[in-house]
Amino acid sequence: MIALALAIAPVLALIWYITHLDRLNKEPLRMLLRTFVFGLLSILPAIFLESAGLKWLGPIDSIYKVAFEAFIVVGFSEELAKYLFLRFYVYKNPNFDEPYDGIVYAVMISLGFAALENVFYVLEGGLGTAVARMFTAVPAHATFGVLMGYWMGKAKMENKPYLNWLGLATASFFHGAYDFFLLQELFNGQVVGALLSLLVAALLARRAIKIHTAQKAILFHEERPDQIDS
Repeated sequence: MIALALAIAPVLALIWYITHLDRLNKEPLRMLLRTFVFGLLSILPAIFLESAGLKWLGPIDSIYKVAFEAFIVVGFSEELAKYLFLRFYVYKNPNFDEPYDGIVYAVMISLGFAALENVFYVLEGGLGTAVARMFTAVPAHATFGVLMGYWMGKAKMENKPYLNWLGLATASFFHGAYDFFLLQELFNGQVVGALLSLLVAALLARRAIKIHTAQKAILFHEERPDQIDS
């Protein structure tokens, strides 16, 4: 019971954080919940794509196959599954009407995905897994969501559809880098490498949030929000 609570707690905390920053023109609760459910559902195509990719790839017996598994089978497949729901079910919604909305909705989908994935892992691995993923995998999914949503918000507001693909590529790359360090066995320090790649992604995500919240403040003729809490 405690492990399951810890599996859900970081998801709820990150949802509060990202929506708390949306101080002006907040998104409707119904839309946020719907987007979160899309995130839960996105795990189904991700499982299919990953299973097919691993079957095609065969034995992971070289560093090249490790890279393919990390960046394509895992990173791209999972981010693509989230992207499809975001692009075709959320992107055209009239509530998506400013750049920061891209971040909000992408993070909601990512955390829906992370919540269900986390429950599966915690049920299998127990309390230790819950604690470890609280500070790694769940924030990682949120971070990748910010990076994707930043570009998708720009794509819609600036009428530049090609930026949507940049959002997918950026999220997939950092997701793949994170998993590559965890999966490879060529050198020690897998966790350190994964955390460093996540740190870079988090710094970029922080900058993306600042840019879009500043634009939001200008849009609504208010001063730029105070420094974002770490």
